[in-house]
Amino acid sequence: MIAIVNVCLREGRGGSPTAVVDDAAPATLTDAERSRVPVRCGTSHAVFVTRRHPQSAPGVSTPHESRAATAPSTVDLRFFTAGGELPACGHGTIAAMAFLARQRGSTEHEFRLCVSARTFAGRAVLDGDTIHAAFDPGSVALREPASAEIDPVVAALGVGPDLLAPGACVASLGRARMLIPVATPAVVAALVPEFDRLRAACDRFGLLGCYVYSAPTSAGRVTARMFAPSIGVPEDIANANSTACLAAHLADRGVTDLRVDMGDALGSPATITASTRRCPTGLKILVGGAATFTGTR
Repeated sequence: MIAIVNVCLREGRGGSPTAVVDDAAPATLTDAERSRVPVRCGTSHAVFVTRRHPQSAPGVSTPHESRAATAPSTVDLRFFTAGGELPACGHGTIAAMAFLARQRGSTEHEFRLCVSARTFAGRAVLDGDTIHAAFDPGSVALREPASAEIDPVVAALGVGPDLLAPGACVASLGRARMLIPVATPAVVAALVPEFDRLRAACDRFGLLGCYVYSAPTSAGRVTARMFAPSIGVPEDIANANSTACLAAHLADRGVTDLRVDMGDALGSPATITASTRRCPTGLKILVGGAATFTGTR
């Protein structure tokens, strides 16, 4: 059975449908079969969830006992699109936590999430039929792109030089993607990329795609679109990891809280939240969104 979870809802509606598979017997599916799951389910991504350790027995104290109704669970996550496996997927991580929290039933849940040999923390809270989940995506590597990288990507997007804003960068969180600022939300909404050209440009520079965004308002509101033809997703309804990359990019400019609206061009409004704070070990990022179940396949 495959659960379908709508992730990163905006005011209770829309979101990105994501297939979640309880992968209790991981040897039963080949990776090629896993890549067919999102196609079969009509979703852009699928996440495969494997519980590494059983839940703690009742009465066993944990460091999080005062905040979570049950002890943290350790789970392995793998992510697939039609184009193959991904090293990380933000909205897939949120979908997995929503799936696990709903199964456990109590209100608050904490998780140790294992993705591509990295273990990090996540938390989910049930509020009626909605699950609010957030996680620490890890450190983001940022660099300034060369003009030879920017020019073909911008040309494929169809953005004129007068509509670009300064501050493009290449951000890596699992895989590299280009963050491209434009003048206004209307410019973001009007984009009509040439996907073959965009894929060729992204493949040439080792990018999974490009994330186009408008400048944040004084309240931290951003409009964005994520194009990722290189991984078989022409446009993503919601992209939490790229939003985490944007949060890291804007942190030095004093922007510490973001609410990023995506998905409108695809008829499925989505919102992702991200916050940053400085700590002794570096920049701490928290990214998340709301989710709900829509059925099974």
